[in-house]
Amino acid sequence: MSLSSDHPDAAPSVTAALTADHHSTETAVAVVDERRLLKTMHWYDGFVMTLSNPGFIIAGIGYTTGQIGALGALAFWLGSMIIAVLQNKIYTEPATMFPEHSGGIAMYAFEGWRSRFSLAGPMSAIGYWAGWSSVLAIFGLTTGSLVQAQWFPSQTWSVTHIVHLDLPRLIAVGLIIALWIINSLGVKPMKLMGYLTGTLLFVPLILFMIVPFFLSDFSFSHLSWGLLGAAGSPWGAVQLGLVWLYLNAWSAYGIEVCATFAPEYHDTERDTHKALIRSAMFCLGVYALLPVALGGVVSQQAMADAPMGFYADLLHREIGGAASNVVIIFMIGSFLLGMNAASAGGARTLYGMARSGMTITWFDHVNKHNVPNRGMYVDVVLNICAVLLLPTTVAVLAASNMGYVLCHVFALSAVLLLRRDRPDLPRPMRLSTPWLWVAAALALFNCLLLAVGATSFSMTGYGGIREFIVGLALLVLGCALYIYRRVVQERARFTVRDQTMDIPVVTQAAVAGATVSRTTGETA
Repeated sequence: MSLSSDHPDAAPSVTAALTADHHSTETAVAVVDERRLLKTMHWYDGFVMTLSNPGFIIAGIGYTTGQIGALGALAFWLGSMIIAVLQNKIYTEPATMFPEHSGGIAMYAFEGWRSRFSLAGPMSAIGYWAGWSSVLAIFGLTTGSLVQAQWFPSQTWSVTHIVHLDLPRLIAVGLIIALWIINSLGVKPMKLMGYLTGTLLFVPLILFMIVPFFLSDFSFSHLSWGLLGAAGSPWGAVQLGLVWLYLNAWSAYGIEVCATFAPEYHDTERDTHKALIRSAMFCLGVYALLPVALGGVVSQQAMADAPMGFYADLLHREIGGAASNVVIIFMIGSFLLGMNAASAGGARTLYGMARSGMTITWFDHVNKHNVPNRGMYVDVVLNICAVLLLPTTVAVLAASNMGYVLCHVFALSAVLLLRRDRPDLPRPMRLSTPWLWVAAALALFNCLLLAVGATSFSMTGYGGIREFIVGLALLVLGCALYIYRRVVQERARFTVRDQTMDIPVVTQAAVAGATVSRTTGETA
């Protein structure tokens, strides 16, 4: 028996308390709790959230090409996106099986693994949250650095004691706070922000993805394959390739974010499916064209020397110096879009975790605008700490990527486990048998990426053992919060194998989801 009803369009939720008077007559006492996620989104609203992914590749393509050449970057960025597209197709089945649950793919992992390994859910959820939440710090610092380089090159002051403080970090902190305010005001401001920055994104996309093919100095002969040279040996090349696929997963796999908003779509089944598939197709085209377009006009060495700065030189060649200032503003808009999606998605993940019993009850709350604001508080505080305490953006990425890839391993395998354990559950978007084999293969491949990528991340030159330890610590924290929820807040026994098939939610908001039969007065 489930005590939770998350359906956002349902009547106000009811808490049922059955009491007996001296005549043993049962009486139903109802308490209204109206705060729920609202159904105010269409599939294209979720699609707009995935427009942050082109921003991810814009921010990272220079680092990849600088080390392994344009053809290497094409192989591994496009390869990552092909994997993401296949995964998005697979996620349509569980997304429509659990349309009322916020939290995205971490929820699928929880439902599939709970009867075998209950900690898989909290590990997946904290990994998913860390992967998305880190976008705030990474893009905040990237935007701050771009602003400084373009308009304030002389402002090179810095303070380094307990914290690192300079102009890019001040800008990053300001952006994190501003986006928190916008998202906490409700879904409409969040969507407006998404449409505004998503529209701006198309200008730099066209200039970086289409226009280079028409420049006089574009040549396919400029495309280089530098993987073997960077790795030094055939096995080293394989290892480095797996590391870059592992690293790129942080950005390419992110197209699944539209599944996080499943409870908020008007038509959950249809809109979730459309958002997942159409966002995947769009991003596949971007990831296929961008490495070739840029690699045909910008040398590998130029990208290695200035992984972000080469954009300014390219814009000067395309449209001149004055107009390039405007386009850089549009680039910043694409980064803000990623931060906007991260703030919204990360907060909903923590909310979904709490409602499903995977973390402390404090996160099971929405504000008067029907937004899970407490998750946003945590996002803001931790990302500001990351901006001020960690030396580089790469340190943030390296620490958060481990849990995010692990979440996909659990989520993909959960699709298979749910078929076996709960074959009778409705599956509006039921996958054919070949897709189940694909899900199994992708789960195993992501395990390989995790094993090689997390332990060999230093091959890219952007991380090491410290980030590996931080990634493990995040997973341990997720498990600790889950055990505290079970043992202290629910006063239940912690078990590694949770045999209950209903979601164990006992918070005040969850109890408010119980319904009362109008005819018998019994709790449903």
